[in-house]
Amino acid sequence: MSLHNEVTAPASVADLTAAALRGDYGRDPADLHAVGAFWVRQSTQFPGTDTKYRNYYLVLRAEAGFGGCCLERDQLDSIVAEELSGRSLAELLRDARTPVRVAALDAYFSLVRPHREQAGAQRFDLPHGTPLQRAQARDQAIAGLLRIEPGMRVGLIGVVNPLVAAIVARGGVCLPCDFNLERTQDGTQVVRDMRPVLAQADLVIATGMTLSNGSFDDILTALRARGVPLVVYAQTGSAIVPRFLGHGVAAVSAEPFPFSQFSADPTPIHLYRAPGYDDGVRAVA
Repeated sequence: MSLHNEVTAPASVADLTAAALRGDYGRDPADLHAVGAFWVRQSTQFPGTDTKYRNYYLVLRAEAGFGGCCLERDQLDSIVAEELSGRSLAELLRDARTPVRVAALDAYFSLVRPHREQAGAQRFDLPHGTPLQRAQARDQAIAGLLRIEPGMRVGLIGVVNPLVAAIVARGGVCLPCDFNLERTQDGTQVVRDMRPVLAQADLVIATGMTLSNGSFDDILTALRARGVPLVVYAQTGSAIVPRFLGHGVAAVSAEPFPFSQFSADPTPIHLYRAPGYDDGVRAVA
């Protein structure tokens, strides 16, 4: 029996973690264990570009679920993959290291709220193809979750160039923010401080990596106060972010592990919209 309607909507990631630890979502994380732990180092550079994306992932497996967290290069040493297996998810949810807690929370919700069982999840299979073709299909789907009107200022927290192109193609004015890039492929300056972006944007699209760097709650707070919709494209925390739908998050593109860049075959993403949003149309206040 689903307990979804019985659980109070979380105000923050800490609230959601506390609820999981109490067993509010039906299973006690003390009874679940990280059977496998992976630390993955990966880079991507598309032909004809000079932008190299460097990604570092912690992935935990618990039963049939996987939890993923993309992190900054120096947040965790790769030895963590040898240390975490065998520990209970309850122990990992209390770990002092944010990426460990995020990966454990994602693994937990991949079990208790799998995408395939969620009525609000629309499965979309990325096509067989090259890395660029698959990235473009994914980013077109993300940009289409909510309608982008011509001239709309779209904050992008975590820059991926195909997503910048998808925003611009819809008439949006992209306001990019990222720790690791100085300019987008089309030459737009990328800022490091997200606060001006959050203050100006009419719509914000953010990566799930905001969970691992601790900025997700700050983004939620700022946009809730302004009544601005937030779209999250989540490899990191793909099972976590849907818990905030309708409570600060307007839409989610959830991409569970194994991620699209690790395959050329069709792989799923799961598209969610909060109540009040339908077929990419913004709700009217």
